[in-house]
Amino acid sequence: MKIDLSGKTALVSASTAGIGLAIATGLAGSGAETIVNGRTQEAVDRAIATIRETAPDAKVSGVAGDLGSRAGVDAFVKAIQSTDILVNNLGFFGPGDLFSTDDEEWERYFQINVMSGVRLTRHYLRGMMERKWGRVVFLSSESGLNIPPDMLAYSFSKTAQLGIARGIAKFAAGSGVTVNSVLPGPTLSDGVREMLADAAKSEGKTIEQKLNEFVLATRGSSIIQRAASTEEVANMVVYACSKQASATTGAALRVDGGIVDTIA
Repeated sequence: MKIDLSGKTALVSASTAGIGLAIATGLAGSGAETIVNGRTQEAVDRAIATIRETAPDAKVSGVAGDLGSRAGVDAFVKAIQSTDILVNNLGFFGPGDLFSTDDEEWERYFQINVMSGVRLTRHYLRGMMERKWGRVVFLSSESGLNIPPDMLAYSFSKTAQLGIARGIAKFAAGSGVTVNSVLPGPTLSDGVREMLADAAKSEGKTIEQKLNEFVLATRGSSIIQRAASTEEVANMVVYACSKQASATTGAALRVDGGIVDTIA
């Protein structure tokens, strides 16, 4: 199967590093005219250069902007008015149980992880439906199903994405637009590397070793017994955005290494 997205435009929020950059690289390598996004122009320019190292002929551009607020999204959509493919990747994570997470932090998770995707989808979906073709993907997490009590607000935001994506898929029924969620498990992203760097150094281990130890200690149901790479997650997203995935919609597509212990 050859995924060819020539003639399509793709937008990936928060795509200057980690999973987002891997997704943008995969879409650009498949021929889509790809728009990357980050909070600073320097990060956007660096991501564009990285993508072109992998795909020298890629059609890639970028727009800087913080999409975690209504004002940021309003400014962004004035610059980028239309897209065929939207990947809602923006999000952040961190520890916090019921007692340690205050109201402001709950609201921050909601605005950044949930409402950024709602606002972008609300803007771009209409054009997709009018053109009778489009792809929307929300980057959720296995934590949206397998709720860790010590990451409660984060997990809530990822569960919310699942419900929103399913509802939007049904709203767009029969339009030629598909809407799906992709659920990574522990992934060796830039954020995870930063989080584990000090502990790995102090213990004389690589970051990969430290993350795999975390997977085995806290996600014992993992079948692959390791963390995923950003490219492995991106592969699923690129497929969900492809023409070949036309019968896949309203789905929660797991790239969790088998952590969620269900066959459904």
